[in-house]
Amino acid sequence: MTARAAIFGCLGPVLSEVERAFFADADPWGFILFSRNIESPDQLRALTASLRETVGRDAPILIDQEGGRVARLRPPQWLDWMPPLDQMAAVAPQNRRRAMSLRYRIIATELRALGIDVNCAPMLDVATPTSHEIILNRCYGHDPDTVAEMGRAVAEGLLAGGVLPIIKHIPGHGRADMDSHLELPVVDIDRETLAASDFLPFARLADLPMAMTAHIVYPAIDPDACATLSPRVIDMIRLDIGFGGLLMTDDLSMQALSGDFRTRTRAALAAGCDVILHCNGEPAEMTEILAETPVLAGDALRRAEAALAYRTAPEPFDFSQAIADFDALMKEDAHA
Repeated sequence: MTARAAIFGCLGPVLSEVERAFFADADPWGFILFSRNIESPDQLRALTASLRETVGRDAPILIDQEGGRVARLRPPQWLDWMPPLDQMAAVAPQNRRRAMSLRYRIIATELRALGIDVNCAPMLDVATPTSHEIILNRCYGHDPDTVAEMGRAVAEGLLAGGVLPIIKHIPGHGRADMDSHLELPVVDIDRETLAASDFLPFARLADLPMAMTAHIVYPAIDPDACATLSPRVIDMIRLDIGFGGLLMTDDLSMQALSGDFRTRTRAALAAGCDVILHCNGEPAEMTEILAETPVLAGDALRRAEAALAYRTAPEPFDFSQAIADFDALMKEDAHA
């Protein structure tokens, strides 16, 4: 593989000739889609095929399809979902794991039909009293054991549907009281507390193939750099949490980060991230990132290949029956 260590977005529902030429030259490892790229199922299938054609291989194509507030695919063409934390509150405790697994198995079927084979889920951030609204109702629970159990169910549902999961935002975004799209959060909690709570779901799911970093400063580990740019935090992710898979940055264009894009890219790769994620499709920014992004090699290449090895054909699945089963689970008395 000669792919570059980058995942890029594109500007619209159809690739321009400039984008085609850029991606053919850049050869990013993968692509990510957003609402601006989506009009209809047929259009989206054509776009995913075009993206892969530019690099001449079956490149992974990512999307954020958590359901609820964070959902790039929406009705009427695709199913609607309540936010995960609201679903957890609505379903009977004995049905929660099955409901989460079914939910994401159904989502995986929708994604695969469009040529999308990676979902940026499960989100393993633990909801806390300080959680910013950008995170809160996307969480699976208020305690790490519940989040880990539901996260495993999410991952199992996606993998059964032939879609790769990405655990995020490692090592934990739940305590942040700021939106890292706009500001740089600081989680000033002692390391022992973090290990027993925020970091625990990630340790429980450390066997999964891919993870996305948090643009958050943890002063107990590194007071000077956010996780994405911190060798100390990434060493902790590898050694203490035990995550051995492909580690990608959260979006480098988020305002939590400062400096130009060359500087951000160099810092993330030097810290130990394997792949750069850049989402907005802006050509000038991608050009800057590309100037500092190497071809995947060494451990990063090994992890990328291992991640793609998880990408298998979906197991047999009755879509209509699954929806009926999910609806039945949701109708049971939550207080039974």
